[in-house]
Amino acid sequence: MSILEPAAEGPSLIVCNTCRFSAEAREDADGMRGGARLVAALRQAKAGDQRVDDLAIEEMPCLFNCTQHCSVHLRAPGKMGYVLGRFEPTAASAQALLDYAAAYLSSAEGVVPYRQWPEGVKGRFIVRTPPAGKVVGSCQS
Repeated sequence: MSILEPAAEGPSLIVCNTCRFSAEAREDADGMRGGARLVAALRQAKAGDQRVDDLAIEEMPCLFNCTQHCSVHLRAPGKMGYVLGRFEPTAASAQALLDYAAAYLSSAEGVVPYRQWPEGVKGRFIVRTPPAGKVVGSCQS
């Protein structure tokens, strides 16, 4: 039996739907996890945003980044992937993520210049992952 399920083949933003609501609380006053709140906020913010029409919002339980809740993984075929965390499960966080995702989608390799990063994602990057079959070569200064 496999724990893996089919997912979007194209670009996707995968959200940990079991992330804590905050450092102090697993759930909000309504009993909902922060990750689930962030998924809902992302789906609402994505509706009507043509820049991210091709981006799937997917969810899965636990990205193993529990100390840095709410966590997401942004990926696309042939592009650098990113895990980001420490988000509040709010509409503002969702919008910042989608603004970054729009710039990411329009980039050739998934590398967005820092000057184009929305304020809401700065300081939230945890790890970058190279696409299958690739690694980053020497850095150009």
